[in-house]
Amino acid sequence: MKRSGVADLPLHGGRVPQWLAQRMTALGTAITETIVRDYGTSAFLSRLSDPFWFQAFGAVMGMDWHSSGITTSVMGALKRGLTPRSEELGIYICGGRGKYSRNTPAELMAIAERKGFDGNNLVRTSRLTARVDNNAVADGFQIYLHNFILTRDGEWSVVQQGLNDETGMARRYHWHSASVKDFVSDPHTGIVGENQGQIMNLVDRHAAPAQDAMLSLVREGPEEALDVARHLVMPSHHEVRSANIDLKRLGAVLAVAYERDLRDFAELLLTESLGPRTLQSLALVAEVVHGTPNRFSDPARFSFAHGGKDRHPFPVPLKTYDESIRFLKTALDSSKVEGREKLDGFRRLDRFVNAVEDRLKPSADFEKILEYERRISPSLNGRSVFDDLSDRKKKIVPRQQRLF
Repeated sequence: MKRSGVADLPLHGGRVPQWLAQRMTALGTAITETIVRDYGTSAFLSRLSDPFWFQAFGAVMGMDWHSSGITTSVMGALKRGLTPRSEELGIYICGGRGKYSRNTPAELMAIAERKGFDGNNLVRTSRLTARVDNNAVADGFQIYLHNFILTRDGEWSVVQQGLNDETGMARRYHWHSASVKDFVSDPHTGIVGENQGQIMNLVDRHAAPAQDAMLSLVREGPEEALDVARHLVMPSHHEVRSANIDLKRLGAVLAVAYERDLRDFAELLLTESLGPRTLQSLALVAEVVHGTPNRFSDPARFSFAHGGKDRHPFPVPLKTYDESIRFLKTALDSSKVEGREKLDGFRRLDRFVNAVEDRLKPSADFEKILEYERRISPSLNGRSVFDDLSDRKKKIVPRQQRLF
């Protein structure tokens, strides 16, 4: 997944409610464990370093499908979920947003001492990636979030995000040690953010002369526009629109979930009887785990797994969300004692959806599926941050009533 990309990341206010944060932690951890078990820690870092996959990952967990908040919430959920199991899975997540980013050196040194790594080199690498994106690439974005992800094999990835105060936009930067041949030669695997015009990129492969005063490895040279191979353009509009979705891909998921014969076969693959709405979610989660890089060009599609906290495309269906978590946890637990039957079925589900897409070429009726999801939302305990605000208002007793 050695791709570079640029996308707009609109800034959204607010916080992730606890009811969603807990579920994001559970689902994010289960997805990570499944990827690690099937493909290894290096493959997980490769996915994290791909801005397209990262956006889809956040969307399938019920966050806003296109906002900058995905970065903070996804990395926060992963750190909460993976840290207690870091020795088991071999993945260590350091840093975070704001003041937590400044804890990165101490966290890296502690891990290095336990695992026998060169802690000074890891700290230097962490600081270098931050300084390159904050200073060497003068694109108007100031880094405010820095996560350094390390594996037991010494492989690392960096996910960090900068804010441009003038435009109110964010840019996310991705690094991966496996694809970095030289820190001063095209080190990024992906950059996500709005194009702000001419960018001074001091780590472009064409940048030659030295700038020892900045960093020993960062050289000052010809300023060239940041070389980006692929663009992920995240629109400013908040709602999900049909133009943001590959309707053939979504149509295949819906066909497998709701057409009786296809659904029966999908359940046979999973060796478990599931409702169509849960099957829809699991098909999209399976693609996040097993999908090839070209499957994530429309990350908004993955919001049709568990909705979005701001009701876009629909409120988060908590019953379905919990069922998805239960299935993955059960499959992972059973793989430790009974074999891989359920996990292998999960992989085959992804292949089956792809086969349906290729052979039947279905297409989703976008407006009908939106209407359907919103209509069934109450039955699935659909919830959003607006419901939380409404509940808080109901608890406020008017002043006149307090007298009685």
